[in-house]
Amino acid sequence: MDGQFKTGGPGRGLCAKGCGRQDRQLNTYDYLADIPGNAEATDLVEVQFKNTRKGYYRNTNHLPLAKGDTVAVEASPGHDIGVVTLTGRLVPLQIKKANLKSEQEIKRIYRKAKPADLEKYEEAKSREHGTMIRARQIAKDLGLQMKIGDVEYQGDGGKAIFYYIADGRVDFRQLIKVLAEAFRVRIEMKQIGARQEAGRIGGIGPCGREMCCATWMKNFVSVSTGAARYQDISLNPQKLAGQCAKLKCCMNYEVDTYVEAGKRLPSKEITLQTQDAEYFFFKADILAGLVTYSTDKHVAANLVTLPAARAFEVINMNRKGEKPEKLEAGEAAAPGKPSDLVEQESLTRFDKRKKNKKRNAGRSNNTDTPRKEAAGGTNKDGGNTGSPQAGKEKRNNRNKDGRQSGKPDNNRDHKERRGNRNHKKEAANARQPDGKTPAEAAQAPKNKPEN
Repeated sequence: MDGQFKTGGPGRGLCAKGCGRQDRQLNTYDYLADIPGNAEATDLVEVQFKNTRKGYYRNTNHLPLAKGDTVAVEASPGHDIGVVTLTGRLVPLQIKKANLKSEQEIKRIYRKAKPADLEKYEEAKSREHGTMIRARQIAKDLGLQMKIGDVEYQGDGGKAIFYYIADGRVDFRQLIKVLAEAFRVRIEMKQIGARQEAGRIGGIGPCGREMCCATWMKNFVSVSTGAARYQDISLNPQKLAGQCAKLKCCMNYEVDTYVEAGKRLPSKEITLQTQDAEYFFFKADILAGLVTYSTDKHVAANLVTLPAARAFEVINMNRKGEKPEKLEAGEAAAPGKPSDLVEQESLTRFDKRKKNKKRNAGRSNNTDTPRKEAAGGTNKDGGNTGSPQAGKEKRNNRNKDGRQSGKPDNNRDHKERRGNRNHKKEAANARQPDGKTPAEAAQAPKNKPEN
């Protein structure tokens, strides 16, 4: 535990002095770490414990603390072991963000952790998993509608914090008595929500990044489906829900921008009238400021996309009793149309290239051999002609001799086979002594032997 936050070295996950290892949740980048006098500006220090639990303490002993130091801090009762995650001018801002209004809540730092403190802490930490499994069985035997998600022992092993999830209020007074008798420690029950449990467990979100609740989010704001409606997001529960089975927190990030941009668009209930037809609101690109209208109220028909300025212009004309010939204002209709990156390339472009490669390969196979022979390359017999003239002499010698490298001449063999066929045909047509050919003799009936 002592080497988890060492900075300034070539260790993995380390950068400048203000950075810490990224495997700890709610990591804060101290961009003021390299400024002279930053550590002496305040005696407040941020200390992180298991998972996302953090505390703020005073360095009353003026210890030379840096990000990554393991310290022993005041607890009630006893002491706890944690890691320094932030020092200097950013700590008061973090306290303000955590809504710690009372100065009495801020305790003090005792000392840097000694080997004896770390050994005792590791011993208490090794009992956490077994304690959680047994506590779940005890809660089940008592019939309590709750789920114990995690157990955290204090650094000195004198207290255990049980994190649980429940839909409603749970009377766990009997549970505390049973747990205290079973584990012989002081029991503290802390209820957390589904979002906080997801932050403690951690993971990768659908965006490909580590979940916000496990990296930087401390205060969770309620998320409603109204945020999805403002942004024209499809109300699909499977798409809108995060890994905690709640609505995604990131839906609140851009909702204010969409609300401001939506005020610059005409109302959905207003229809546009022209000399030819009446147009109804169909859809809108809020950030681009474009509105699409349809001649049918329920079906997409004769869609026309207009800038918001042109839509307001037509609305003002209709209020005066005027109707334009068409919605588009000449050639400058719907400028700034968003481009789709997928439309730039065809999805079948690789298939077409493969077909062309096959055709070119077939053509090259048919034409490469004559070109090589004419250029004096490697011939069929495996020899190198060396020059075009040598190639011609080689072919002339092959035609004269009928052989090359022990191979028979195809033309001579063809003549010999044709001569053999003619000889057999003449022998078959030869006359026998009785004046009949062998074919006629075979067809004539055989005479019976005389008695």
